Amino acid sequence: MPTPQRPHLTWPARLTLILATLISLLATTAPAPAHAAVYSSCTQTRCADARTANTTWKSKNYPTTAGWYAWTSTLHNYTGGRHYNREGQLPTNATYYEYDVYPRTRGAARDAHRIVVNRNTGATWYTPDHYANFYRL
Repeated sequence: MPTPQRPHLTWPARLTLILATLISLLATTAPAPAHAAVYSSCTQTRCADARTANTTWKSKNYPTTAGWYAWTSTLHNYTGGRHYNREGQLPTNATYYEYDVYPRTRGAARDAHRIVVNRNTGATWYTPDHYANFYRL
């Protein structure tokens, strides 16, 4: 018994099929809106630690290069460099940098506590939960 043959598609039909396939493969749903909260002040217990870290980072002129920086005689602290505000929660049209709050042994794992600084204005936010919420310092 002979093998059935598929019908030949015209070039416009082939192109339409190819484009439809590509669009279906590349189509993504819009990301869900961020649910982080931004607070105008910081009254959590760890806000004092964030303010202290901010003072120290400020004394180091808020470095913009990611890496480890000497903190105390034996500890270091890390800056991740630029924070891109992907959550869209902080004011737009600004450049932000992120800095860890708690020093540790050089090379140790980072925790979720960060400060995010707009170096142009000095506006600083503390996030205790890795960008889920922001508290203005």
